Parts: sequence; C-alpha cells; structure tokens
Amino acid sequence: MKGNPASAPRVLNLRASIMGGAIPPLAIGAPATLVALGMALPILYLAIRTLGAGSETWELLFRSRTLEILLRSLLLVGTVSAACVVIAVPLAWLTVRTDLPFRRVWSILVSLPIVIPSYIGAFLVIVALGPRGMLQQALEWAFAVERLPDIYGFPGALLTLTLLSYPYVLLTVSAGLGKLDASLEEASRNLGSSRWRTFFEVILPQLKPSIAAGALLVGLYTLSDFGAVSLLQYETFTAAIFIQYDSALDRTIAAALSMALVVLALLIIVTEAGTRARFKYFDSTPGPDRPAPFVPLGRWRWPAMGYCAVVVLASLAIPVAILLYWVVRGFSSEESMSFVWGAAWSSFYVSSLSAAAIALAALPVAIMVVRYPSLVANVIERLSYVGFALPGITIALALVFFASNYASPLYQSLLLLVFAYVVLFLPSALGSIRASLLQISPKLEEAARGLGSSPVRAFCIITIPLLRSGIFAGAALAFLLTMKELPATLILGPLGFTTLATSVWSAATEAMFAQAAVAALLLVLVSSVPMGFLVLRGRQPG
Repeated sequence: MKGNPASAPRVLNLRASIMGGAIPPLAIGAPATLVALGMALPILYLAIRTLGAGSETWELLFRSRTLEILLRSLLLVGTVSAACVVIAVPLAWLTVRTDLPFRRVWSILVSLPIVIPSYIGAFLVIVALGPRGMLQQALEWAFAVERLPDIYGFPGALLTLTLLSYPYVLLTVSAGLGKLDASLEEASRNLGSSRWRTFFEVILPQLKPSIAAGALLVGLYTLSDFGAVSLLQYETFTAAIFIQYDSALDRTIAAALSMALVVLALLIIVTEAGTRARFKYFDSTPGPDRPAPFVPLGRWRWPAMGYCAVVVLASLAIPVAILLYWVVRGFSSEESMSFVWGAAWSSFYVSSLSAAAIALAALPVAIMVVRYPSLVANVIERLSYVGFALPGITIALALVFFASNYASPLYQSLLLLVFAYVVLFLPSALGSIRASLLQISPKLEEAARGLGSSPVRAFCIITIPLLRSGIFAGAALAFLLTMKELPATLILGPLGFTTLATSVWSAATEAMFAQAAVAALLLVLVSSVPMGFLVLRGRQPG
C-alpha cells in the first residue's frame, strides 16, 4: 500500500520547524544532546518527587504566602541584575577600550569579587554596616551617631549580591568588547558622530548579546543564592527550600518548591531569549577584524580611576581588610592555620578540572544555538541554564539519588562532583561563548568548506581561534564559581575531601573566625593568579 504523497510536505514542514534550516553534524549534535540529558537529571528528580506529593503540598504551592515569596524573589532578581549592568558596562569599557592607567591591574581587581562566597560577603556587610557594626562604632565615636539605617532585608541583600555579582556582566561584556571590529566605529566617527553617540548607537547595540548573557547569569545566581538572603533575613524561594530541606523529614515540599523555582528560571530564560535581538552581530565585510584603538580619556582619566577605585574598595578592599583584621587577631592568639594548604590544592585541582569540563560541554551547545537554530537547539539551551537557578543542595541530592540507585560506583567520587559543577555552572561558559560566536561571521567557515574542509574541521581551524576570548572568559567564570561552591561539595565530595569553601564554612560554624578568614583570603589569592591569566588572555584581540 502506497503512502499518501500529500503527507510528505507536512512531514518536511514539521521537520523544518523542529530541526531548523540545517542539521548539525553528529560531532556537534551528539555531545550537545548528551549535555542536555545531563542537565535534565535534576529536573527529572524533582518531577519524581513532586508527582508523589499529596494535596497539602499543592495547597502550599498555591497559597498567598508562596506568591509573596515569588514577588520578593523577582524584585531582588530584577534590581540586582539592573544594578550589575549599570556598574559593569562602564568598567568593561574602561578596562578594555581606554588608556586607563594600570588598566590590566584594574581589569583583574574588578573581576575578583566574584570569588567571595555570598555568605561571607553578607557576614562582612553585617559586620561593617549592621547594628553596632564597625561603621556605626566609628560614627558614634566621631559624630555621636547612635544608629544607622537597618541593613537587614532587601537593602542588604541588594547591596551584597550586587557587589559580588557584577563580574558576571563585566567578564562577558569585556569578552564582547574584545571582538568588536573597528570599522563600524570609525565609519560613525567619519560621519561626524561624537564618541558618546558612537558608543550608544554603534557599540552598545553590538554588546546586547554579552550584556544579556551576563544579566541572565546574575539573575539566575540571585535566584539560587541562599547565603546572603538567609543571613540578611530576606526570604526568597531558595531560603524557603533550604528551610524545608533542613527542618522536614519529608523532602517532597522542598522538591515541589524547587520545581516552582525551575519554572521561574525557565520564564526568566525565555524572557531573555525573547528580548535578544534577532540580527547578526558580526561584520559582513571581507577581511580580518582590526582591533579598535584605545580611546584617550584625557581629563576624564582621574575620574575614571576614581570610579574603578570606589568599586574595588566596596567590593574587594574593605572585605579583604576585615578578613586580614581577623587573621591578625588569630595569629596573636596562636590559632593553628596549617589545615588550609591541603584545602587550597584540592580547590585548585577540582576547579581546574571543572572549568575545562564546563568549557568543553558549553561549546557544542553554543554551536547548536548560534549556527543551527531550531526548536531542538532552543530546548537544549533552556535546559542548560536551569541548573544555575537551582540551589546547590537540590542538584546534589538529585545526583545522590541517581548515583545511589543507578550508578553506585560514582557515589562520593570526584567524577560525580565535577559533573555536579557542570550542571550547576554550565551557563557561566555558555553565555560568554555564545555571545562571542554571534560576532563571528559564518562566511569564514563557508569559505573553508568551499575549499574542501568538513564543517567540523572548518569550525576548528577558523572559528575556535577567534573564540578564544569567549572561551577563556567562560572558563574564568566557571573556575571561580567552583572555587566557592559549598552545598554540592559538602554532600558529593569524596570522604576526607576538603576545599577552601568547606574549610571556611567549618571554621565559621565553630566560631573560629581567624581560621575562616585565612581560608577566605587564600580562596581569593588562589583565584587571583588564574583569574589574572584568563582575564588578560581573554581580552587579547582575535
């Protein structure tokens, strides 16, 4: 019996809507699909838990209190994301495109606050700005000020998360600036436009993918944060989830709340994708891109340095100074500090492995999304971002469930811990690589294929070298995030495996603040060396 010929066009149309105009080669499609399946494991775990929930759990999800927590979470996500963009875009411009004095030093210093864990940052904010804090005591001694405005709640959470999160936007925008061609900027100047007008009408529109990628990371990180919001007493979805995990024997309610967090994260991701401009961001003219010359600051040089100094002072120098004060007190009382060296090596080792794994996992997904857009590519991209919005404890418990039931040799192994980091922090590299890939013309690969190269070989010899800045920026973010991750490391780490983050937590919970300060300072120091290398390499043109 012959098939109906009229059904063939419908089948082709359905295939075109799902797969897009071109099918990716197997070397790209297969690893991208494997990454998506790995990212879907926590969602599958939450779905299994949630589907077994009783009526009381569903009533909890739809009560007015849950709606209030939702609105509070969205308010914090929106304000922190906007504040980070406002702070980071000028910093990226100053450190990448201008003749700012000590430009390379500033580029490293303004990137380092991302390594400070949020619970340490929140504790330092309370110590400095809270009731009877260091600022209050100084003002009371000098000006008889009896009380400062309350830092707890929304103001403290906004301040802490902004100061620790703006490097997400800074690193992605810096990588995007490093790939801009000078021809469009020069054309605008030759037509009589001022530098300001050229920036807002020519340069800033080309940075939209980088800004959106960074803002998305900030939003999802804010959504998943527990340390800052718990210490500063601002209730969000993550705080509610942790309370349920910690206080209830039945984790079904926590799983249901986590599933609601997944839905919220997907809404944020879809919103970001919907606002992403649907044009090309690469130069369509033949010939290699020329890096733009440095913009002379002239009389604005010292105000620009002042702006960088204020940001570094608030986000890095003051926290480090407080930690140093505790260290000095600890040495004066002869506390033992020998435990941190092994933790420092463990942190560096596992973070290096994870950064490499995350960059490799993000690359095929970015290629699918940019070069082979389709419904399948969109689903893979959305799944890749979900893990970043979930608390580390949720990801860890999901992997414990699957490892103990289906892959027992992986339980409490270093491989499972690295996999958890990939699930948690894949977006840190994906956003940067995708933004850089959007700025590279596919005509370069088409020319290579016209000379006989396969699609994969053309991508490797032409596009990968041009993607260095995005790959390095993504690897830098992934390295720093794994350095400070706590819940997943505590639950999934092998027996006896300690990192600087777990050392900080253990010392702080035992009120050994000097030991916690040493581990926190070493966390910043260990991160600064690879961070400096990756930032400077990532900002090289081409």
